[in-house]
Amino acid sequence: MSLKAKPGMMNVTVGSQINVIRSKRVIMGSKVSSADIVISDGKISRILPWGKQAQALTTAAELLDVGNLVVMTGVIDPHVHVNEPGRMDWEGYRTATLAAAAGGITTIVDMPLNSLPPTTSVSNFNTKLQAAEGQCYVDVAFWGGVIPDNQVELVPLLQAGVVGFKCFLINSGVPEFPHVGLKDLHTAMSELQGTNSVLLFHAELEIPKQEVDTGDPAQYETFLASRPDDMEVAAVELVANLCLQYKVRCHIVHLSSAKSLAIIRRAKSAGAPLTVETTHHYLSLSSEHIPPGATYYKCCPPVRGQSNKEALWNGLLQGHIDMVVSDHSPCTPDLKLLKEGDFQKAWGGISSLQFGLSLFWTSARVRGFCLPDVPRFLSENPAELCGLGDRKGSIKVGYDADLVIWDPDSEFQVQRKDIHHKNKLTPYLGFLLQGEVVATLVRGTLVYYKGKHAAKPTGEPVFLQTMEPPGPSSPYY
Repeated sequence: MSLKAKPGMMNVTVGSQINVIRSKRVIMGSKVSSADIVISDGKISRILPWGKQAQALTTAAELLDVGNLVVMTGVIDPHVHVNEPGRMDWEGYRTATLAAAAGGITTIVDMPLNSLPPTTSVSNFNTKLQAAEGQCYVDVAFWGGVIPDNQVELVPLLQAGVVGFKCFLINSGVPEFPHVGLKDLHTAMSELQGTNSVLLFHAELEIPKQEVDTGDPAQYETFLASRPDDMEVAAVELVANLCLQYKVRCHIVHLSSAKSLAIIRRAKSAGAPLTVETTHHYLSLSSEHIPPGATYYKCCPPVRGQSNKEALWNGLLQGHIDMVVSDHSPCTPDLKLLKEGDFQKAWGGISSLQFGLSLFWTSARVRGFCLPDVPRFLSENPAELCGLGDRKGSIKVGYDADLVIWDPDSEFQVQRKDIHHKNKLTPYLGFLLQGEVVATLVRGTLVYYKGKHAAKPTGEPVFLQTMEPPGPSSPYY
């Protein structure tokens, strides 16, 4: 039956297929317009002026009239550590994608490390696909990993469907994913030339220390001093030079230091195919306000000072930083050493997957950003990074009907009872955020609405399509 809800109301069953979404604020490109979005077979089939679709509705159609709520393409988070299989007590596909759906995220891209095994071979990738099957509430794509001596696996992994690769230039924190040296990088980039793949870098390099760390490990300043800006600047310089030399797409993950922006500007101006992300925590937090012993604030690279935060925002505004991601890197509470409060020894990683859209809008709206900037930095540019820009990341005819409905004027407080990721430890507990997610659709299915999820996970794996994607007859399926 036709469900014509009152504007702003949603009278449909979570888990149902939606045929039409009507809103007076639909973000398409650089404009916010009134429109009817028509959905067929999980794709956007037509985009009509507001109210025009009513005349063509059949009795089988389901119409969501959301009034003045904002409709935009779903968030794509290209930096998520799911950790399954192997470390499911840290996180898993079910809980991670529940949190994603509640945060307006319609596709996550799973990082290759912290799971056991890591995604460094086709066999390991197949194990990960099996672990994810039937558990995901949103779509999931996958990064492969570059470690020493696995260069022969890179092209087969692309053929199997990974969207690109990640490497570390410093100890990753887990022994099964060792960092690479310069020789490994030259070999890997030679393998990737001509593939249009992308190599992601955790950009920190060990540098000679001027002083021995002797500060109080419960003070955040001690940890901050142990991971200075110079480590990141040196690594970004290395990546920029390699990117110019090989003309292989390169991407700096979780940029924390604004001191690297000058290198990035020069490299891009010289023609380097280089992109850069920063994270919600580097744009929302500052080192001056981290309490002693509050190890749930620890991440690597570290959260830096207030002036650095503002410089990152300026880099984003000027287009030198291309996107904002969560780097959701959860663990069990015991690994955070909460009783000891030791920043030096605690596991580094911040959990924020569910709140990225709201964190971004809360800070962006008071710094000169407007509504169309939200999908640009959280959806469109991440889609291009992952090779998904021809089917996801925009509201266009023929694209997946991945949509988030949200209220940019609604304020809410982050409370433990509302968190869907497995371990509820996050520095954002108690934060007042602006911009509340109301509903999330993945390929036309209403997977989330006001605290309720669909009964059945319907998310799918997303494979890179520039290579042959795996199918039932493929050895990589």
